Amino acid sequence: MAAGDSVTAAVMAETVIIERRFCGPPDSGNGGYVCGRVAAYLDGPATVRLRIPPPLEEPLTVERKDALVRLLRVDGTVVAEGRPGRPTLEPPPPPSFEEAEAAAKGYRGFQEHTFPTCFVCGPAREPGDGLRIFAGSVAGRPLVAAPWVPDASLDDGEGRVSPEFVWAALDCPSGFAVLESPGKAVVLGELTAELRTPIRVGERCVAIGWAISGQGRKHRTGSALFGPEGDCRALAEAIWFEVAVDALSA
Repeated sequence: MAAGDSVTAAVMAETVIIERRFCGPPDSGNGGYVCGRVAAYLDGPATVRLRIPPPLEEPLTVERKDALVRLLRVDGTVVAEGRPGRPTLEPPPPPSFEEAEAAAKGYRGFQEHTFPTCFVCGPAREPGDGLRIFAGSVAGRPLVAAPWVPDASLDDGEGRVSPEFVWAALDCPSGFAVLESPGKAVVLGELTAELRTPIRVGERCVAIGWAISGQGRKHRTGSALFGPEGDCRALAEAIWFEVAVDALSA
């Protein structure tokens, strides 16, 4: 074996924990946030697939080999897999911040929410704790939108929003773009994201989500985050699966 072969074949590993603050459902991690934690081990845009509901407050091993990243439980169960990938879509023009504020007033999660403590979209989360991105339908357009002003708890230490929180913010808006059936919920299966330009703490941003296609219980969606000047800061393509609410509590 050549000297370089042993380096190429080596598997690098370390441990991470998904803290309870970053839940989606009460007992598992928010999908977008977990995808962002996995994507941190890849360079550039990435695709992350969730294999099981990400457990909270449990040491998970990050296993890296070549361009593949895997998040593993102690028994070897694969929680998530990441690889290089880039969204294959472009976003529609964003609504204004004021239009997003108006859309958020109609957020359906205010009336009924399967996961009211979700880190991203849960109305039961306090400001400075959850992201509180409440995406509602935009009048006359086939998309949902919400205003978002990132708070200081998301700071990477240099005034920018840490990438894992940008991934999280790209998650739930597109789920609400396809959540229509009573008694149903959608859970994230895969997220492909490109973070184009850093978002700074305190900026007046707009988050949008829109449906692309659907087949049975599988839905393909898009989401994007825009800065104060209407520039696209981050873009994502997601795959969601529709499930019965009763099955989630079984």
